[in-house]
Amino acid sequence: MGACAPPSVRLSSTRTTGLSMNHAVSANDFGTLVLQTWDRQLNLLQLLETADRLSAQGREPLAAVLYQTWLRRNRTTHDHLAWFNLGVILFNQRDFEGAREAYSRALQLSPQFLQPRFNLGLVYEQLGQSDAAIAQWLHIENIVAPDNVVERPLLLMALNNLGRHYEDHSRYAEALAALTRSLRLDPDQPKVIHHWVFIRAKQCVWPVYEPLGSLTPEVQRQHTSAMAMIAVSEDPAMQLAAARHYVATSLNLGVKRMAPTKAYRHRKLRVAYCSSDFCMHPVAMLTVELFELHNREHFEIYGFDWSREDNSPLRQRVEAAMDHFERIHTLSDEAAARRIRECEIDILVDLQGQTLGARANMLAYRPAPIQITYLGLPATTGLPFIDYVIADRYLIPESAQPFYSEKPLYLPDIYQVSDRKRLVGPVPSRADCGLPADAFVFCSFNNNYKFTPEVFATWMRILQRVPGSVLWLLADNVWAQENLRRAAVEHGITGDRLLFAPRLAPEHYLARYGVPDLFLDTYPFNAGTTANDALWMGLPVLTMSGQTFASRMAGALLTAAGLPELITTDLQAYEEKAVTLAQSPADCRRLRSQLQQTREQGVLFDTPRFVRNLETEFRRLVDTY
Repeated sequence: MGACAPPSVRLSSTRTTGLSMNHAVSANDFGTLVLQTWDRQLNLLQLLETADRLSAQGREPLAAVLYQTWLRRNRTTHDHLAWFNLGVILFNQRDFEGAREAYSRALQLSPQFLQPRFNLGLVYEQLGQSDAAIAQWLHIENIVAPDNVVERPLLLMALNNLGRHYEDHSRYAEALAALTRSLRLDPDQPKVIHHWVFIRAKQCVWPVYEPLGSLTPEVQRQHTSAMAMIAVSEDPAMQLAAARHYVATSLNLGVKRMAPTKAYRHRKLRVAYCSSDFCMHPVAMLTVELFELHNREHFEIYGFDWSREDNSPLRQRVEAAMDHFERIHTLSDEAAARRIRECEIDILVDLQGQTLGARANMLAYRPAPIQITYLGLPATTGLPFIDYVIADRYLIPESAQPFYSEKPLYLPDIYQVSDRKRLVGPVPSRADCGLPADAFVFCSFNNNYKFTPEVFATWMRILQRVPGSVLWLLADNVWAQENLRRAAVEHGITGDRLLFAPRLAPEHYLARYGVPDLFLDTYPFNAGTTANDALWMGLPVLTMSGQTFASRMAGALLTAAGLPELITTDLQAYEEKAVTLAQSPADCRRLRSQLQQTREQGVLFDTPRFVRNLETEFRRLVDTY
């Protein structure tokens, strides 16, 4: 959903100040306007019209000065409107304290004026005052009657922002409740629908698609985001449709191309990576050594960044690995694209796709001649301005190419890069982890939204067939834990055979993989970075491969590791293999030994080889552009 833009009051006036809407306000004009305002010669409607004109010309700071001058010199019964519009401008200029004061003054003058209360919630959110933000939106929910046609849009915005804010803070039950109320009031809200679906998946509320008033499961599927779709569908055509639906409904495609139609021919090839995940995030965890190992004799590496500043060692490594690292978080999509164009980037690699924080509208300007997607979204992006997706021939077989809007850029060994410098803490004991000493320990440390009822039922049958075994899962959220334990009991498995591991710092999280016996992968959304971590630590991963990118990630890693015996293609074979391995400790030890050899000598973790292969493909693309 994203943060709703602060609404502003727009009042028309039959009187003007003598400046046409398309007439740029000069310094003399503005000086005259300020004098007129100081002398109380502008009434409120003239003020609103003039300030709107300045804002439309991209001169919001001047509009703010005009509002501030008028409010200092005038007292009317409608001053709250001027304070409100001033708050909108200050918010847009990121003066959040100033906006807070302006909205508060508007509410003091007109306590029943709800728009500034809604916007005040956005201000408190930006100031990091979560409870205060929630209180503003809850006030609107409590005071606006659902049958009030005039104020219902504001009620919906308040509910939707509550849902978004709760979701951002992992308060999933409250998020789901807020969005459920919103959709009962108005089921025709596609962006709200896709969040509602994804939040249900995050809590393992099954079935994920369930009728809600007049909102049918079919309509819910139509509006499922590309990211959520890969966890609930094994149909590549459906995933492509979800991606294209987002493109058709959410992107601005009518923008002018910025990149030239011919290659730049720089002495060094200029490659840029752009992301909001250059921080403690799986994408950065995989790619950081790639940035470090690029051949600087032939490549110049740029990073365009709008990530959160988490001050992590990983973020510091990413920034140090770039020849040029630029923060573009304050730039509009057009301005950010223009900055990339000014750098004459030959190849732009987007690490987002359609994931949280993506800036697809920036890429729509095509700031680079060649644009590639990598890692962020394990599916087709559907973006018509993305030319290639980095892959290998297991990940995207040639038969699957019709389901991708991008052309696969095939690497010879493996599509996924690895960081060989990742830190690993001491391996804990089973007692330290709260695990039984003698049990066979299955684990699946994937995010819980990847769990499906079908795979979970298979896991429960595996536990039934392997007496005393336990399943060790990630403690993603308390609602998912409760729902999973309840589902286990329904399958005849006592809840104490499901154990949950808390999130840890990366080095301790990696060390944890030395404890369990077998990693059970999810389907249709396989482990990606998680499978890489498990294999790096020598833990065998049992996977099931399907037809989609997301359902073939772990299989691609196992193929590169020389362990195709751990790849299955149906749940029955998956179940049988898990039980067989649990009953054969010698086989598990053999697999661990083979993974240790792969780590030291195989292609899976040979990052210098991966970088050379990628650079070869980059040169070929530019040479043939």
